[in-house]
Amino acid sequence: MVSRVTTVSFQGIEALPVDVQVQVGPGMIAFTVVGLPDKAVGESRERVRAALHASGLALPAKRVTVNLAPADLPKEGSHYDLPIALGIMAAIGAIPPDALSGYVVLGELGLDGMLAPVAGVLPAAMGANALGKGLICPAQSGSEAAWADSEMDILAPRSLIQLANHFKGTQVLSRPEPRLQTEATGLPDLADVKGQETAKRALEIAAAGGHNLLMCGPPGAGKSMLASRLPSILPPLRPRELLEVSMIASMAGELAEGRLTDRRPFRAPHHSASMAALVGGGLRAKPGEVSLAHNGVLFLDELPEFNPQVLDSLRQPLESGEAVIARANHRVTYPARIQLIAAMNPCRCGHAGEPGHVCRRGARCASEYQARLSGPFLDRIDLKIDVPAVTAADLIAPGKAESSANVAERVAEARHIQRARYQAFGLATLTNAQAPAGVIETVAKADAAGQAFLQEAANTFALSARGYHRVLKLARTLADLDGLDTVGRLHLAEALSYRGQDLPRHAAVA
Repeated sequence: MVSRVTTVSFQGIEALPVDVQVQVGPGMIAFTVVGLPDKAVGESRERVRAALHASGLALPAKRVTVNLAPADLPKEGSHYDLPIALGIMAAIGAIPPDALSGYVVLGELGLDGMLAPVAGVLPAAMGANALGKGLICPAQSGSEAAWADSEMDILAPRSLIQLANHFKGTQVLSRPEPRLQTEATGLPDLADVKGQETAKRALEIAAAGGHNLLMCGPPGAGKSMLASRLPSILPPLRPRELLEVSMIASMAGELAEGRLTDRRPFRAPHHSASMAALVGGGLRAKPGEVSLAHNGVLFLDELPEFNPQVLDSLRQPLESGEAVIARANHRVTYPARIQLIAAMNPCRCGHAGEPGHVCRRGARCASEYQARLSGPFLDRIDLKIDVPAVTAADLIAPGKAESSANVAERVAEARHIQRARYQAFGLATLTNAQAPAGVIETVAKADAAGQAFLQEAANTFALSARGYHRVLKLARTLADLDGLDTVGRLHLAEALSYRGQDLPRHAAVA
């Protein structure tokens, strides 16, 4: 007799069904797992053996064969422990054979029979719901699974024996409830930033249209301070965005106690991050920082200190909104629709261009430092601004600047305009930065004076096709902030002033 249990294998955030087939039959005493298992799955034999013993059961003195079908699909992770254990229990009659037919099962077993949380429970719950099945998962992951469907049958036991008692009818497991993460009440506020009015204006524009922003200035000018306050003016995640973000976080094992949050991700990796850490990859093709920042912000501080090859690997995700990880035997795609915010010093010593500063290396200090950033990478950044050092007058000025709450209201209104506009075109696009080139040419068509100005500017600055469309997107956002239907000459002029043709180049004093 062969007992069957359904579990899942993950490819990106997609959960593929896997049939766990268990046969207990005559032959030499052995416990074999086949079907392309990795090291973690192979080691499940000892965890399952110990967990069954702790639960008052024992493996029969027979040949136990476990097949993970389809056999040509690689199986990775410790979440196969529970389905293998339940398959064995069904095969030896410890639980009713048909009790598991309506469930997808995943969970890691401890040696004492307790269930440990595993990554990917939310995508697994979504996959189970699509198959018309319920889900069995560890108790600590139950709240995460409950978000998949309010009507879905979910069992979240703490131990193997608790689940067996549920199927026997001696103990009833209640359905877990979805939970939200309790956020800290106070986000950093823009009102704390002294001076830097131009930079705050650029930050508002970037938030309103989802544009990429690069800030260049000396150490201590407030670049990181400004970037850390961007989440305080961004709108909360919409339901579909929340689901996408949570599925990626679930795959990375970053959902604390299965709690979800509607706050947009803000990821700030160190400049020593590798390509696999930033874009994704590794042994199991895990999501990288660019995917963990999906529908949120990726902040790269000290931008030229990143490995140039690592930065250039961001070019494709910035353009397509996806991070593709190719392997010899499979290809994994993670969503990566991000807003890139970057900060850098004008040179290695950081003070090029400041009055009275003398650099021993001369102009080479700035030119060589900024040359670490490639032209194609910079072409994907919409706003490039200079952030000068704050003066003493700004620091001692009385009163506070405009609060994040006031700026957030304008950002929310501009995003509402954009969402309604692109819905009329039948697009899922939510911001101007994501709009297709053909659509943006229609919605950002300038008046006669603006058209003439744009033609002259495109020729003067030798804008690339990508640069031309990004100027249009930026101008459209400026018009949305002003509540205007038509893009004017002033919007185009301001968009061009932010875009520039290169980084702010500060000539070091020789």
